[in-house]
Amino acid sequence: MSGRHSDPAGTARFAVGMVIRHRLFGYRGAIADVDADFRLSEAWYARMARSRPPRDEPWYRVLVDGGEHETYVAERNLERDDSDEPIRHPAVDEFFDLFDAGRYRPREYRM
Repeated sequence: MSGRHSDPAGTARFAVGMVIRHRLFGYRGAIADVDADFRLSEAWYARMARSRPPRDEPWYRVLVDGGEHETYVAERNLERDDSDEPIRHPAVDEFFDLFDAGRYRPREYRM
């Protein structure tokens, strides 16, 4: 996955910090990164993307609620979660510094 906020064309429907729900698997999570298109290997796509979502549309790095892992998910498999509830994930503080009105504020990074 590339660096954070890597959708320079602004084509992504979801933004870093939004809480989402996976349409097929039902889990909740927070968007930690956005890629304008698929950025992982062909081997990963063949093994993991069984529904064969489009590679030329946005993909998201998602911190999974209640887990310690993250996923890489095609936009078509996500929907907004309107519960206004935070997620539970050990990396939340690494990526975000505030949860307000159902959304996380991305942490500012200094080089």
